[in-house]
Amino acid sequence: MKALKFTAVWCPSCLIMHSRYQKIEEEYGFDVYEYDYDFDSEKIDEYNIGDTLPVYILLDENDNELVRIIGEKKEEELRKVISSIER
Repeated sequence: MKALKFTAVWCPSCLIMHSRYQKIEEEYGFDVYEYDYDFDSEKIDEYNIGDTLPVYILLDENDNELVRIIGEKKEEELRKVISSIER
């Protein structure tokens, strides 16, 4: 699976979520692509990110969106969402 991570350096929730996402990414072996809210406007527009950060999007092998996680979540919530879409 591919993970798209949209964050900003000024975003407190992004800082909190960084280590949670890192654990998940290492455990599941996602290919991760990080985008900065202030500098990657083309990708921000393409994926219709909005104003709430962080945004974490999981894509299948054909780049179809499987799930979009918005804002701050507990690690258990992340695992539950990811487990529900894993094949």
